[in-house]
Amino acid sequence: MWMALQHPDFDPVAFSIWIFDVRWYALAYIAGLVLAWLYCRWMTKLPPHRLKPVDFDDFLLWATLGVVLGGRLGYVLFYKPDYYLANPLEVVFIWRGGMSFHGGLLGVLAAIGLFARSRGVSYFTLSDIVGAATPIGLCLGRIANFINGELYGRTADSAQVPWAMVFPHAGPIARHPSQLYESLLEGLVLFLVLHVMVRKGALERSGLISGAFMIGYGLARIIAEFFREPDEFLAFVLPGITMGQVLSFPMVLIGIAVTVWALRRKA
Repeated sequence: MWMALQHPDFDPVAFSIWIFDVRWYALAYIAGLVLAWLYCRWMTKLPPHRLKPVDFDDFLLWATLGVVLGGRLGYVLFYKPDYYLANPLEVVFIWRGGMSFHGGLLGVLAAIGLFARSRGVSYFTLSDIVGAATPIGLCLGRIANFINGELYGRTADSAQVPWAMVFPHAGPIARHPSQLYESLLEGLVLFLVLHVMVRKGALERSGLISGAFMIGYGLARIIAEFFREPDEFLAFVLPGITMGQVLSFPMVLIGIAVTVWALRRKA
């Protein structure tokens, strides 16, 4: 065990302004939204040209609200409903942590529906572009999880997994740095796959990118969960199956259905 890597134990606060602490996690959210916004604006210049860059200037606020509100409510409902039922005021204490990707996804999907209707465009016209940009935020968010030393992986033999490390709040046992696995799979790999599809003209076939994102994220999350330590307060919801996997499996099925529909319909 003495040969295992040690987590750097970063300070979760990136810097302070007067009495306000700016945390790495908040910076990851901000950077993810801004970079995704810029990428979405770039994609509007590609065929089929159904949206304009200015549309995403307006949608940025909608997406932010969807991510934050949906992410928080998803965590409350999916992971700790009993606790927040007993402590309802703490639902708004976002600075104490507790966000769910699947909840944030539902929030953004709702925002997409409302915004698309207000602009008179089809749902998938907007969701395809947003889906292609989403892995940017996922990549940065998981890196922030690693910086915070949270959502660490399951125990690992450092002799067989030389990059296993001891996390400051997880005892003296080496573990998989599962946050980095997720950053790679859900973030970088998924982004590159969708970017290649975008460059090949996939935006012209409505729904194809959206379906591919759902499949890609769902599979990446299911795989990564096998290396991630289940939440202590929840453990396994089914034998050997985590809540993250339970929520991701329907994403894969829905993604397959949307992809098949997109490929069969006329472009």
